[in-house]
Amino acid sequence: MKIGIIGSGNIGGSLGKHWAKAGHEVLFSSRNPENLNTLVREAGGDAKAVSIIKAFEANADVYLLAMPFEAINDLADIYASHYADKIIIDATNPCPERDGEIAKDVRDANYNATEYTAMKFNSASTIKAFNTIKAEDLRNQAFKETDKLAIPFAAQDEESKLVGRQLIHDIGFAPLYIGSLSDTDIMDPDQAIYGKSLNREDLQYIVNATRSV
Repeated sequence: MKIGIIGSGNIGGSLGKHWAKAGHEVLFSSRNPENLNTLVREAGGDAKAVSIIKAFEANADVYLLAMPFEAINDLADIYASHYADKIIIDATNPCPERDGEIAKDVRDANYNATEYTAMKFNSASTIKAFNTIKAEDLRNQAFKETDKLAIPFAAQDEESKLVGRQLIHDIGFAPLYIGSLSDTDIMDPDQAIYGKSLNREDLQYIVNATRSV
């Protein structure tokens, strides 16, 4: 697959390197792509650094959103013509102290943060994933043969569910499907499975326990 990485920090950088190692074509993006040359060299494979507009113009199969939540609105509005019928992986988290009013409004609304992203990128299909695992574990625990850490994910439809599961599996983590986008509240900051780096059985136990309350 061709994967556009929107936000090449700890999460986006690690995922891009892992996917490049797994054989995917990876486009790291930034407002200043020349600053990503080291990341591209570390990724190897079929990876390159491009501007954000070039990433969206590249007709990728999947776009990973791994930037601050406050950027959701502008990205969705500016690049609307480029992500139609694509798959969006939302790895963002609404943090009021960092993202300001938009994060506070979403956390106080009658919809969750993932549903907000899906509404903004409404011509794409949305997956929620990679926002709960600790950054150091995402970086260091990929491609394990045993004792794999689980990555919880939710999906908007059957196609995005299959893609999400495959992209998690490709980099040596255990996919744990938790349901539709409306089920992602437990993935948000300060919620039940946020910040948990666990195997599939232990993470499933927490999900089940939360839902039985």
